[in-house]
Amino acid sequence: MASNEFVVPAQYEDLTPAPQVDSKTLNRMALRSYWLQSSFNYETMQSGGWLFAMIPGLEKVHTNKNDLAASMYHNLDFINTHPFLVTFVMGIVLSLEQNKLDTQTIRAVRISAASPLGGIGDALFWLTLVPITAGITSNMAIEGNIAAPFIFLLIFNLAQAACRFGLMKWAYKVGTGAIDALTANMQAFTRAASILGVFVVGALTVTMGGTQINLTIPNGTTRGLAANTVIVSNEDAENFTDLEGIDTETAEPGTMALTDVDGNPLKASDADGNAVDCGVVDLGNGMSSVTYGTVTETEVSYSVASTLDTVLPKLVPLALVLMLYFLFAKHNFTPIKGIVLLLIIGLLGAGPFGLWPSIW
Repeated sequence: MASNEFVVPAQYEDLTPAPQVDSKTLNRMALRSYWLQSSFNYETMQSGGWLFAMIPGLEKVHTNKNDLAASMYHNLDFINTHPFLVTFVMGIVLSLEQNKLDTQTIRAVRISAASPLGGIGDALFWLTLVPITAGITSNMAIEGNIAAPFIFLLIFNLAQAACRFGLMKWAYKVGTGAIDALTANMQAFTRAASILGVFVVGALTVTMGGTQINLTIPNGTTRGLAANTVIVSNEDAENFTDLEGIDTETAEPGTMALTDVDGNPLKASDADGNAVDCGVVDLGNGMSSVTYGTVTETEVSYSVASTLDTVLPKLVPLALVLMLYFLFAKHNFTPIKGIVLLLIIGLLGAGPFGLWPSIW
């Protein structure tokens, strides 16, 4: 039984190079690249969206219907690349199609050009542009700036649009030479972008990480003297002589005193924490100012948060980031698992155990 499967010829029928594709067509292709993943499937990945974006250019360079059919068919081959940088590959492939190279060469170049863009695009966008832009605008949003999300979306979409339209025209103009220009600096560029991304994540940990251990431990009590000043008549001032000569270290809380057991005036603390001498001062108008101290006993607590801040501020956010890094690097954790883990830690810590400040 004869097979009806279309067989892509090794060469096109019309081998005459086509005229240069106009800028308007290149812009149409770049615009269509936004739909690259609209028909994503697990067999050929982005092939449907790829062909949809390539059609305006293919129709320009292949006036022969058989050649156009063959080109469209092999452009439905498997392809998987970064959606924001796909026009780099489209420009190169269109240049090859325009010059009517053999179909196997075009297929090979398409795969070899598309493959490295995944890592470059991730380093450029997800590890660099998004963390920096999101970090800045998130801080603006926290401060109540309503324009923050719009600024983020504007910067993000302008960046990817510039890449789509700019790479489309540059790659088409340079042709296969664009591959050499890319691969020559790909390793250094990817490493630089990754380092910048890690730097930004570290900065975000310090500026945006607010997790702290909300734990205080009882640590005994401390005694003190609270200053109180009253204005009374000279006759009533004599009644305060009973407040002299007490031991403030052993006296019950609430006991009032003017002098210690040795008769020395006491020093008490006013509301601002300033030391005030206790005693009676004759105001000269039949009235006296009496300053006495009241023995206080205050419970002392040991704050874990304050201690950690003196050792290393933002230690808890750093520990959480390092924990996630360890799980991602050593135990193949996915981002979704990391988010769920942090959610569980946050809920348990803020609820039953009271480790984090409550958000309710």
